[in-house]
Amino acid sequence: MADDESKQGEVNEPEEIAAEDTVGAQETPTERQADREQQIVDEPVAESEQRIADATAPAAADSEAALGPAEDEVVVEGDEVLTDEDVEEVAPTPRVKPEIPGAELEPDIVREGEEALRLEEEGYEDGEFPSEESDEILPQPITDAAIDLAAGARYRATGKRKTAVARVILLPGAGAYTINGRPLEVYFPRAGLQRQIRQALETVGLEAKIDVVAKMHGGGVAAQAGALRHGISRALVEADPHLRGELKRRGFLTRDSRVKERKKAGLKKARKRPQFSKR
Repeated sequence: MADDESKQGEVNEPEEIAAEDTVGAQETPTERQADREQQIVDEPVAESEQRIADATAPAAADSEAALGPAEDEVVVEGDEVLTDEDVEEVAPTPRVKPEIPGAELEPDIVREGEEALRLEEEGYEDGEFPSEESDEILPQPITDAAIDLAAGARYRATGKRKTAVARVILLPGAGAYTINGRPLEVYFPRAGLQRQIRQALETVGLEAKIDVVAKMHGGGVAAQAGALRHGISRALVEADPHLRGELKRRGFLTRDSRVKERKKAGLKKARKRPQFSKR
């Protein structure tokens, strides 16, 4: 009978262990997480705080080692520690802005074209041109113009610019301009265009002794102003052929041949193409 009981006990122990393993295996991860949370809630508050402090202590030590010394300490060579008072006594060296190379040099102005030719005729050599602030570089009026200003004198010429045509008549007077029966200020209200038109007579110094009568057609406002100056300049050459060289040197006798480029077939304008799409 004793042997049977011992055998029965031996047989029953594995069954109990297997039952316990079966219960643990049947517990889901969600249930285990819930049990863990319940245990944390049941712990005293002091114990949980102590456990959190113990867990974060190594991380805090590592962060302090990575950041280096504290802000109120400055570590230098020789393991010497300076306080804030010692640091304040050392005045920082001011940063000096680097000097711009060549700032003391003066620009070398090279004059070309009509202005260079005029300055050479006045006796200036290379490198001896007057400065920009000097009045000597400005166009000077021609004082030796020999134009007959008799009462019946009439000088006619035609000026062109783009599609504008100006037929000009110069006659002795007080410097009045009449364009298509209207004064200059009314026909050309823009001050820039008025100065452009007056340039020719101001060049010869007769802006207060000659009247201008012009008939104009075609073109726009700017084109008509250029055509009128061209016509006045050509009329002055008719009055005094010796003015041709100086007026041509200043560009008043040059026919501006620039015109609007014509539209091409297949294009929107002269060169603008329709948008291209590969697909």
